[in-house]
This record gives sequence, C-alpha cells and structure tokens, in this order.
Amino acid sequence: MYGSCVYMEKVLKNRPVILRIMYIALVVVLAAVDQLTKYLTVEFIKPKGTIPLIKIGETEWLNFTYCENTGMSFSLLEGQRLILIAVPLILIAGVTFLVFTGKMNSGRTDICIALAALAGGGLGNLIDRILNGYVVDFIDVRIINFAIFNFADICAVCGGIYFGVMLAVDEIKEEKAKKAQEASENAAVNTETAPSDGEENGQA
Repeated sequence: MYGSCVYMEKVLKNRPVILRIMYIALVVVLAAVDQLTKYLTVEFIKPKGTIPLIKIGETEWLNFTYCENTGMSFSLLEGQRLILIAVPLILIAGVTFLVFTGKMNSGRTDICIALAALAGGGLGNLIDRILNGYVVDFIDVRIINFAIFNFADICAVCGGIYFGVMLAVDEIKEEKAKKAQEASENAAVNTETAPSDGEENGQA
C-alpha cells in the first residue's frame, strides 16, 4: 500500500513531464499516420482518380478522390504558399509553447490530446506544403457536397474545436465559482453584522 502511494506521488509529481512526452509522441504519430494515408492515396487512388467507398443505389455518399490542394484546410487561401507555411509554423510553435509552459493545459490529459491533435494535423499538412507545394486531400463526402479533405484536417479541426469548447466551459465554471464565492462572502458579512437575539432584547 505504501509502495503504491509512493508510486502515485511520483507520477503526479512528474505529470507535466509525462504530458509533454505524450504531446510530442501524439504529434509525431498523427503526422506520420497522415503522411501514410497520403502516400497510399498517391499510390492507389491517384491513378484511378476516384474510388467509390459508400454508394447506396445511384447515390454516392463517400468516395476516395485524389486532389491536390494549394490552399489550407477545406481549400481556403489557395495559392498563398508562404502564408500557408508561416501560419502552421506559428500555430505549432504557439501550441507547443502552451503545453511546455503549462499555461493552458493545467495538467489535463484531454487538453493535451486536443492540442496534440491540433499541432499534429498542422504538421501533417505543413510537410506536404514544404515538400510538394500542395496538400494531398482524398476524403470526398459526396452526400453533402463538402470540400475534399484529409486526415490532418480532421485532427486539426477536432482538436481545435475541443480546445475552444473546453476554454469556454472552464470560463463559465470559473465565473460561476467566483459568483458563488462572492455570495458566500456576502452571506458571512451579513451574518457578522446582524444583531443577535440578546442584543435585540437588551435594546428593547
């Protein structure tokens, strides 16, 4: 029992280091998976152009379609290569700074994973832009006529959305806690200043 307590104490003490290692590992793994999917796309999908994946009747729901995107996620800012290289670099550097300084994650594993997904997705597409001048997209959702995207886009968008939502939730919780503390302090002040029954009878 004592040994378990000592082990847990060490884990908690080293938690920031563990989260940083996990962050780096996730960024590298996600970027590697993204590059693997793009390699497979070039090898097997590019020669055919489009491969139907889910088709119901005559309606195509989901295809794998080879696409060279010179813009950012979902084809935004097409052709602006310098901007599209600089922005992800700044983003990745900023997210990594937040993780390594502990300014935003507060030791939370979920926030660390979200930031790793954001940075990993950015790194995956950044590698494409530096090496090729374009990003390989292949996920083609036909049922809603959506822009063609890739695994890195999914990571970056999901990580960014989760991080933003958690920031908003934490802000709401902090505001509620602040109001509750103020109400408690006001109630304590009112209790201290209110006359007791003995004082009221004495005055009477």
